[in-house]
Amino acid sequence: MRRVLFAVAGLAAGTTLLVVLKTGPAATPVAGAARTEATGRPAAAPTAAAPGPARATGAAPTGAATDPGRSGTGPSAGSRPTRPRATAHAPAPGRSSAAPKAPTGPRTLYGSVVKAPGYGNVQVQITVSGRTVTAVKAIELPFDTPTSEQKSASVRQRYETKGEALAYATGRSARLDAVSGATETSAAYRGSLQSALDQR
Repeated sequence: MRRVLFAVAGLAAGTTLLVVLKTGPAATPVAGAARTEATGRPAAAPTAAAPGPARATGAAPTGAATDPGRSGTGPSAGSRPTRPRATAHAPAPGRSSAAPKAPTGPRTLYGSVVKAPGYGNVQVQITVSGRTVTAVKAIELPFDTPTSEQKSASVRQRYETKGEALAYATGRSARLDAVSGATETSAAYRGSLQSALDQR
């Protein structure tokens, strides 16, 4: 009788073991709810493994092509390579064809000192407004001797009092003729006047 009871108990235990092994370690919803009520904490959901082979980060798969366009260092798919921007150069300053404007206020220009052989030095100054000569005057003439004084007076009378030098300076006269009897002094006067006119 005891042997029969032991056999029945062993059969029941084996059947239960087989049923547990077939269902696996996953807890049924009822068992999970029971655990939650017992511990007061929700049962942790089983983590499912990602399907497919795991990929190693940073390493290319074996047999992958070494195309730089597809490698990790190359540009990503769909991106366009950036082109260097052309730097804008400032335009070179061009030369202006317009003539520089002359100063508007009156100016005094001094001619060079020219020596009248045998008599002395001669220097002429001019007054200019813009580019127009408005006055001509000798600031140095030889007056050391009565002869040089006479010659200088003749030159001053002809060129300045009569206005021949101003007419020549403003273009109203094509020539500035020599003064009779004072050739050297008048030549020195004309040379100094021309050097002053060249400074305009």
